[in-house]
Amino acid sequence: MPKPISRTFAALLLASSPLLLSACSESNAQEADRFAKVEIKAEPLADGIAVLFGAGGNIGVSYGPDGTVLIDDQFAPLTAKIQNAVKDLGASPVKYLINTHWHWDHTGGNENLGQTGVLIMAQDHVRDRLIKGNDTVPPAAPEALPVITYHDGIKLHLNGDEIRVQHMKHAHTDGDSIVFWQKANVVHMGDLFFNKVTLPYIDLSSGGNARGVLAAAEKVLTMVDDDTKIIPGHGPMANKADLVAYRDMMKSVIAAVEKAQGEGKSLQQVQSMKPAAQWDVNPDAFIKGDAFVEAVYKSLQKPDHAEDHAH
Repeated sequence: MPKPISRTFAALLLASSPLLLSACSESNAQEADRFAKVEIKAEPLADGIAVLFGAGGNIGVSYGPDGTVLIDDQFAPLTAKIQNAVKDLGASPVKYLINTHWHWDHTGGNENLGQTGVLIMAQDHVRDRLIKGNDTVPPAAPEALPVITYHDGIKLHLNGDEIRVQHMKHAHTDGDSIVFWQKANVVHMGDLFFNKVTLPYIDLSSGGNARGVLAAAEKVLTMVDDDTKIIPGHGPMANKADLVAYRDMMKSVIAAVEKAQGEGKSLQQVQSMKPAAQWDVNPDAFIKGDAFVEAVYKSLQKPDHAEDHAH
């Protein structure tokens, strides 16, 4: 599997973009040039709700009389473009920010927004991981840190809707949240859902687990209907049928790997069986079949997580 999340990884996850380049061989100038060319494109989803596509994780926007709420914020060099896109929607400047998890392509703009007084919210583990950083990502600046954190979830009553934010345990990471607008029937799933651009990335080093990704898909499917608009972490907008297909893919691969493990097969033997082959169809995908199968294999070697209650 890929190494712990890094700026290089984040730069690679450019939301179904042809800019999936090897950052290792690029200079800082080339990287800056790449972000200079990124366009932030808005797609209205409901009255006062939109999605922004750019580079990195898809951004949800809620706007209205109570202020503008942003769900994730991509990379720091894009903050001004994101703010302009919000303005073009007819929305006021960003007032609230929710991070769906801690990865850099979803939190890279935190410091810029925090410096303008934006109130940042996230699950407890997001703040913890931003504070600590890791071998490749430095600790976040104080302005980038969530000010309000929660363990299980939080409800916001803003812009005529009830926004339910709910933690999904040990899935893509250990700090994932979904954001559901009850009235508008729109849900942002963060990287619990990669739609049609890559096989799932499960960050084992950040407490992720394939079983949790499947459980999150199952949970969201109990909350949505055929009219629900689903914002994935990466890829185009989705609906319930897309999420059903994703859930079925996770279920199939996990079952195949679990059966093979039970028969004593090694990781290499399971990979040679190609249990994810029918979904491994994008040659430009960040995560291909063998890497995904490895993440599933290692997930199943771990005991089911008993969620900590340290907070």
